[in-house]
Amino acid sequence: DIALVFDQRGHGKSIKPITGYAPEDYADDLELIRRDLEWDDFNLVGHSMGGRNALMYAARFPERVRQLLIEDIGPESKAHAVDYYKRMLDSVPTPFPSKKEAKEFFLNEFPKLGFSKSHPETLGQYLYSNMIDLPDGRADWRFPKEAILLSVSQGREKDHWDELRSLSMPTMIVRGADSSELTQDVYEQMLAANPLIRGQVVPDAGHWVHSDQPEVFLRILLEFFRE
Repeated sequence: DIALVFDQRGHGKSIKPITGYAPEDYADDLELIRRDLEWDDFNLVGHSMGGRNALMYAARFPERVRQLLIEDIGPESKAHAVDYYKRMLDSVPTPFPSKKEAKEFFLNEFPKLGFSKSHPETLGQYLYSNMIDLPDGRADWRFPKEAILLSVSQGREKDHWDELRSLSMPTMIVRGADSSELTQDVYEQMLAANPLIRGQVVPDAGHWVHSDQPEVFLRILLEFFRE
């Protein structure tokens, strides 16, 4: 089997346009990738914002998705979600004098700022992984902050319950037991919304289930896809 992990627009080394960060845009990007690879169908996994984009893709192109796994994200709208991310990004004093000082900040200072109630070190490590060296030796974000904020605002401005109810493929919802992003109440509503949806709650894991409990997450994923 072939596994593909790709940078979404505005992330990594992919294009970083000024606009075009709605879930529909991300879904269309994935469809272009699928066509280029000439894949008939595939299993799809998405975490957080990537999970909402995966939901949108599966709803728009149901014949292309064999099985869908959504990690710790719900379909509800959150109009003020962008405020949290703006505060978080603004709390990081970029650019740093060096990559070493950036690492020290994310490992030691960032977890104290309270942006993650559980497993704050995981979020700090993720953000540090998005630091790159500048030609002058300083370190700054890999991505444009404006693009990330647009991804959040456009991704959460309306709910996607209709897309969830329309899913026609076996779907697994994985929730971190300590997650504040996907609450137990919304998780249970998702399970009740469509008979093809089932779920698992992973103990001692927050929003980043695959990082907090990698072996458990991998077991869930492989067992689900092998069915």
